[in-house]
Amino acid sequence: MACSAPLVMRVVGSSIKIANRAGKIIRDVMCRGDLGIVEKGKDDLQTEADRSAQRCIVASLSKLFPNVTIIGEEGQSDLNVPDDWLITEYNKDFVERHRCPETLTDVNESDLVIWVDPLDGTSEYTQGFLERVTVLIGIAVNDRAVGGVIHQPYYKSESGDVGRTIWGLKGCGTGGILPVKPPSDRFLVTTTRSHSNTIVQTALDSLSPDEVLRVGGAGYKVLQLLEGKAHAYVFASAGCKKWDTCAPEAVLEASGGKLTDMLGRHYRYGKDVSFPNGSGVLGTAFGVSHEEILSKIPDNVTKAMDMP
Repeated sequence: MACSAPLVMRVVGSSIKIANRAGKIIRDVMCRGDLGIVEKGKDDLQTEADRSAQRCIVASLSKLFPNVTIIGEEGQSDLNVPDDWLITEYNKDFVERHRCPETLTDVNESDLVIWVDPLDGTSEYTQGFLERVTVLIGIAVNDRAVGGVIHQPYYKSESGDVGRTIWGLKGCGTGGILPVKPPSDRFLVTTTRSHSNTIVQTALDSLSPDEVLRVGGAGYKVLQLLEGKAHAYVFASAGCKKWDTCAPEAVLEASGGKLTDMLGRHYRYGKDVSFPNGSGVLGTAFGVSHEEILSKIPDNVTKAMDMP
């Protein structure tokens, strides 16, 4: 571990490696065939891949950064993991080739909260929509999302490699992807596949999109913005949590996009905040006016989403 590098750089560099390892665990569970599915609640599944990937991530981060607060979707984790799940290295390419933003050079472990969604898109995973599955590690400093890693375990590159890892750090940029502007002749919106309701549909209708892409997973929706496949990510519902959006917000904003609630407010990611994102999610790609889209959202939607 490069102890001379600023803490934030070491955390992001380590998270890149750790997310890759978690992705392999997710693929291994699928290959074995027994997903070990349990129901945490209505339309809320958990698999052995969720549990094992989180153990890998939390154990590795805890070993490297013992005084950092880590909050994972699956609650408390057994940190006694197999040796090959424990990652103690960082991504040297990231740490050595990029300079820490000046505003983050003096961050201490007590300033940090790491939000972990070990398998974003569990329903997609169980139903075979594997390209939509992501591993999310979000890094917050003093309540604000500043860095994040999004790993796609099932992404297939042109060279045939499986899996890709995308990182973002505000003030530093992004890596692992070349963001693409969405088309100028059509307006495309991505939204939830399985958690729609009247308010969600009203928000979508107010924007008059040429096409609505209905997919699962907050991480995958933000990737659609980065890849130029959608202009906006619109979800006027309280259906996602802080671990769903911390990493995607940081990565998207590091690329020049924006992610807020449906009223244009950034979520807070401190260790004492409530987990649900009660005011929905609005994300916009680089070059898309976030404020213009906000101005089109009807009053009945904003009133329904006006949660603290």
